[in-house]
Amino acid sequence: MTTCKMLLVMQKVSMDGDFVKPSDFEPVQLPHLETFSKAAELCSFTGTAKALRLTQAAVSQRIQALERTLNRPLFKRQGGRVVLTEAGKKLYEIAQQILDLHRHARSVIAQQEEPATGELVLAASSVPGEHFLPALLFTFGEEHPYIRVRATVADSMAVIADVERGDVSLGLVGRRVHQAHLDFRHLANDRVVLVVPRGHPLRKRASVDVRQLAEYPLVMREAASGLRHCFEKSLERAGLSLTHFRIALELGSNEGIKEAVLRGVGVAILSLYAVQKELKSKQLHALDIDGIECDREMFIVQDTRRALSLPARIFLDFLEAHPVPELFA
Repeated sequence: MTTCKMLLVMQKVSMDGDFVKPSDFEPVQLPHLETFSKAAELCSFTGTAKALRLTQAAVSQRIQALERTLNRPLFKRQGGRVVLTEAGKKLYEIAQQILDLHRHARSVIAQQEEPATGELVLAASSVPGEHFLPALLFTFGEEHPYIRVRATVADSMAVIADVERGDVSLGLVGRRVHQAHLDFRHLANDRVVLVVPRGHPLRKRASVDVRQLAEYPLVMREAASGLRHCFEKSLERAGLSLTHFRIALELGSNEGIKEAVLRGVGVAILSLYAVQKELKSKQLHALDIDGIECDREMFIVQDTRRALSLPARIFLDFLEAHPVPELFA
């Protein structure tokens, strides 16, 4: 027997003479972790195939190969989408560590930091979308120039629905709903104020009793907005409702509401963030509303059934490091 053949036989025999299969001492590498991670983030094999420029069959085959390696199902069907099983959630966390190490290894060997890449899809309600995101995304873009950001602005309930469908990774909203699969993190505090135009009888006052608002026509946000929800809840706690007031106009835009107030249509309930320019120029005057609690909290919302992409995780870390400035103590 040649030396090579003898060595081959020795490798297959343990010290006590038992036969040892290669799989007993050769760890099998986990295949297709990038495909698995993308499917976990998109909750869709079809979307994963499109993102990775593969066929859907190829994505399914890769996931099945990974599941066979681990002998565990990693996804389950739910509402037309695929979501992670408990085993899949655990693997996703580990997969991100492995992929991060791969990126770090490439950076070290190339002696050049590998920039984060990918797409970040956001949705925001009016106040965070119009008054927080522009400055935040400018700074985020300077720090992470290779992450492409797409953002849309809608009312809070529409944003939450986008998050639940998986159309966006994260939402910035002015209200929260009680759903076990939704996680709401603090973004900023806001104050809801009454705004009146120049020359209005309330112009020189610092505050007004909530019951006095019945004397004036109100311009309000639409029912699905976080601000409207906050105001209605405040009224309920005071034993009131919008039926006690005259609603002159409902609009889905803060800018439209301000224009209506300037034209004398009525007074409005708005976020203090939304009227800074007009207050500074003295076109509008803001009053606190006595008799109700008008402060509110704004949130970052994510669906915990869906894994966050690397750009989304980076954006959450960015928000922790760049808190929204408060307009009041």
